[in-house]
Amino acid sequence: MLTDVSSESVSAILPLYITAVLGMSPLAYGFIDGIYQGVSALVRMLGGWWADSSRRPKWVAFTGYAGSALSRIAMLFTTSFAGITGAVTVDRLGKGLRTGPRDALIATAAPPDQLGRNFGVHRALDTAGALAGPLLAFAVIALIPVGLGGYRSVFVMSAAFAVVGVVVLAVLVPNLRTAAEPSTRAEARTASRGAWRDLARPELRRLVLAAGVLGLLTVGDGFLYLALAQTGNLGAQYFPLLFVGTNAAYLALAVPFGRLADRVGRGRVFVGGYVVLLLAYLVALSALPDLARTIGTLLLLGAFYACTDGVLAALAARAVPEVSRSRGISAAQTAVALSRFAASVGFGVLWQFTGVSTALVVMAIGLAVAIPIAAWLLRVRRPDGSSLVGGAA
Repeated sequence: MLTDVSSESVSAILPLYITAVLGMSPLAYGFIDGIYQGVSALVRMLGGWWADSSRRPKWVAFTGYAGSALSRIAMLFTTSFAGITGAVTVDRLGKGLRTGPRDALIATAAPPDQLGRNFGVHRALDTAGALAGPLLAFAVIALIPVGLGGYRSVFVMSAAFAVVGVVVLAVLVPNLRTAAEPSTRAEARTASRGAWRDLARPELRRLVLAAGVLGLLTVGDGFLYLALAQTGNLGAQYFPLLFVGTNAAYLALAVPFGRLADRVGRGRVFVGGYVVLLLAYLVALSALPDLARTIGTLLLLGAFYACTDGVLAALAARAVPEVSRSRGISAAQTAVALSRFAASVGFGVLWQFTGVSTALVVMAIGLAVAIPIAAWLLRVRRPDGSSLVGGAA
């Protein structure tokens, strides 16, 4: 929660900071947003392997959170494209390193039949921070004249919350181990080889492929918000409130959709989330009045995250044995991160050369084609006869 206050306060101002204050192009923002979305893929598997092999996921997660805190401090000292890209890269590498081990800790502490609910609780706390971050950024920008001074004040606040979050993790989070530690080196080597073989399981392979295909058609929130601001009458000082709307919906729906996934099938809810995202694209493209179009898009985006974010981790956690849990979760999240990197860069190029409306239409058509493909991929049968789409798999 504390780390998301830090990260989302920056995310809420970054699109305007880059395009309006620093004067960079949509293509430049697309590249930086692609880094934000996808560079974590470079170390997600490393984080999963490190956590599984050491059986100390807390301290692997700690390393990732600490790296992100350092990147917040770096944002105070740069206004160049290269400097911002470097700071965002360090932040996202930290996120990639910590995410699998952190989710493995949650899965280890949760009864198998309550994985969706427990991940939903985590995402609700996570989103509470994501809700507070943009509100605080809005307050800072409102109190300090828009310009470098206001944005730098947001970066200072962000760094402070990140440091506090790292301290809380170190002091309060229990150091759960994800599986029994092998008694000999030979057993450790055997377990490690088996863990890597677990990543070739059909249910995990299909989940990774489905998540990757859908991620290729996922437009970053910042782009959608810039599109709403460009086609509407939204003042620059109100831009952070768009993030608040999405996060409020996510906060309200994370636990209910997690429980729904436990009851009706996590794969169904996951794929349904992308149907909701398609509706968000259509509403953003619609001729509805500005207020209705904005609120509708934000609510649908929040519902999309509630259906997919924690549910993906729950699906991956059940697709592999416990000894491979961090790696399995990291593999699925790596597919999402890489595909969203490509989506952000591609959408930036489309916007630059065709306009925002045409770019959104292309992504909506692609997503409409990808959804049934993903649903088919997740129908792989598990050894107990259930599937990732149906049942409490």
